[in-house]
Amino acid sequence: MPALIEIQGLCKTYRTGSNTVEVLKGISLDIAEGATTALVGASGAGKSTLLHILGALDRPSEGMVLFRGSDLFKRSDRELADFRSHSIGFVFQFHHLLPEFSALENVMMPALIARRNRGLAEQKAAELLEELGLGQRLTHRPGELSGGEQQRVAIARALVMEPELLLADEPTGNLDMKTSDAIHCSLARLQQKTGITMVIVTHNERLAAGMEQVVRLADGLIHTCPPEAL
Repeated sequence: MPALIEIQGLCKTYRTGSNTVEVLKGISLDIAEGATTALVGASGAGKSTLLHILGALDRPSEGMVLFRGSDLFKRSDRELADFRSHSIGFVFQFHHLLPEFSALENVMMPALIARRNRGLAEQKAAELLEELGLGQRLTHRPGELSGGEQQRVAIARALVMEPELLLADEPTGNLDMKTSDAIHCSLARLQQKTGITMVIVTHNERLAAGMEQVVRLADGLIHTCPPEAL
């Protein structure tokens, strides 16, 4: 399976006053197209930092990220913004839904911002929500939905532009175990149906064990391991 992403000698350093903090210390990693990867490790290990760089939300201090063989960070900020909107879907621990809009309207929003055809955007959003078990909740606003339902709306929103890569940062971190398991099953079904590449930051060892590749971060370095080693 070809690599969708090649990470080469990636470093990220933050400076706060006279202090320098090395978060990522020269990591290299390939992520295969269509694969599922879990990023695990203790808090502060650099998981979210790596995810933000993969999603072009932050630039590395050193090293390269190749996306389909092209150096991602040779692009301008405007080109990176366009890349994010078309090629990357983001899911975070907190759903960040717009409270005044319905579930359907929230999912449609990225497509409308990108000036896609409204009718096609609505159709795609409805299909995703149906796939995620929310076909009867299209007109409900976030405040009328449970935490798990809100997160499924956020997942649908992340997929409405049909991105090549889904990045999720602790997508079930604030949900109970039963709801978390349901979200994990939904993600697995969608990945099998679409073949999308997924990278998920998680503390949930059961979720990580279901991924094809597990990457453990510790002290700014990575250690890949098979899921069965968890």
